[in-house]
Amino acid sequence: MARSTSARNSNASIIQSTNYEKDVESQKDVEKQADAADALETLTNREALRDPNVVDWDGLDDPANPMNWPLSRKVAVIGIVSFITLLSPLASTMISPATAGVMAAFHSNNATLGAFVTSVYLLGYAFGPLVIAPLSELYGRAVMYNVNNVIFLIFSIACAVASNMGALIVFRLFAGIAASCPITLGAGTIADMIPHERRGLAMALWIMGPLVGPTFAPLAGGYLAAAAGWRWIFWLITIVAGVACIVTALFMRESYAYVILQCKTKRLQKETGNPHLRSALDKGIHPKQLFRTTIVRPLRMLVLSPIIFVVSLETATGYGYMYLLFTTFPRIFEGQYGFLEKSVGLTYLGVGIGSFVGLFFTGAFSDRVVAALTKRNGGKPEPEYRLPAMLIGSLLLPIGLFIYAWTAEEKVHWIAPIIGTAVLGGGIFMIFMPGLSYLVDAYTVYAASVSAASTVFRSLLGALLPLVGDSMYDSLGVGWGSSLLGFIAVAFIPVPVILWFYGERIRESRFSKAQF
Repeated sequence: MARSTSARNSNASIIQSTNYEKDVESQKDVEKQADAADALETLTNREALRDPNVVDWDGLDDPANPMNWPLSRKVAVIGIVSFITLLSPLASTMISPATAGVMAAFHSNNATLGAFVTSVYLLGYAFGPLVIAPLSELYGRAVMYNVNNVIFLIFSIACAVASNMGALIVFRLFAGIAASCPITLGAGTIADMIPHERRGLAMALWIMGPLVGPTFAPLAGGYLAAAAGWRWIFWLITIVAGVACIVTALFMRESYAYVILQCKTKRLQKETGNPHLRSALDKGIHPKQLFRTTIVRPLRMLVLSPIIFVVSLETATGYGYMYLLFTTFPRIFEGQYGFLEKSVGLTYLGVGIGSFVGLFFTGAFSDRVVAALTKRNGGKPEPEYRLPAMLIGSLLLPIGLFIYAWTAEEKVHWIAPIIGTAVLGGGIFMIFMPGLSYLVDAYTVYAASVSAASTVFRSLLGALLPLVGDSMYDSLGVGWGSSLLGFIAVAFIPVPVILWFYGERIRESRFSKAQF
């Protein structure tokens, strides 16, 4: 009997417990419904309070927002930008193996002037972004791509028909200014369309142009100059530039949100007759004032932000090393190893192959690391998650330089210094790509300006450093001359480590939060 009573009490307890759990769940449902109602009411009130004259996206899924574009359109735009970005640096070094032919045609024996024919193009990269970046923030990226494609085409023709060395150098400068457009705006275009966590692969495809283009161009330039003369190098560039003009004009779409909303606002003003409509991204600044602000923004960012300065300096150093080696390869491989002028372009393939390896490694490695670290951080991404790949590149760069330095100095078989340049190419790519991605992630709003700031610094070193290459090797020899570059590269190894630990603190500091 007692056992039966105990069982009844136990069953009653279970029933009470079950009923209690149901009551709790019921109460939770009621609270959820109340929260949902409150959220809906808050959203309704917010919509009611929002200024009806402000023009914004039509919800989170607005197809006009580049972030919501179909994959096919994103691929098309990134493909076009990558193509013209490849053409731009392709034209920078294609003439380098034919320098002797240019100097002979214009009766010059000045080695520094001969190197300047190649490197002056990069001076255009230094000046162009200072104007192109602010203009793109006023008028959009698509119009800048199209206008600069035409300018590049015109001055490529001018280079092909240049009558003297001075004219050729001037025409190369203006071609470089126009060619800096995709280098300046490419990262911003990608940031317009691709979310942070999937940006690595797209950046890899785009950055392939600035690093791989210069390494494969001399191969084609050497054989083309030997077969048809150096002027045909510029005619080939002209033909490809013409194709780029047509493709860009037909298929490029504007991706800059500020300009898209401005166009939408103007259209609605005409349709509704309401002149008070304004874009949600309109800062209320007159275009002239905005231009004056944005034209100095890249330099302000370079000077005022320690992060932008240091990362730009490291990427610029690697870029300058690459062009210094490009202008001195004929000296090493023709002079020491007996390569013919037309085949010396093959020696540039070491850097190219290394860059391709760096491309695939960084593209696959970077996004995975970012995704894993973001997950570990509770779903919050940080720009510093791009830095592990940059550290590997910082280690490879001096290693490649030391291999190249002493195998060339000791006249080891020609494949040995080329292996050194392959390691160097991989290191340069793995510094350049994560470094620029890091800056774009940290300053996404000013992606075009931060790219311009980095490009200015990089291009100045790329243009000026090759001018001292022959003098440096005359004084120090290939071994110690290249080792000097390697020791400087070693000094940059701690940069990614320092930024990993202190980057966020620096970015959040009062000094770095200066208004750009």
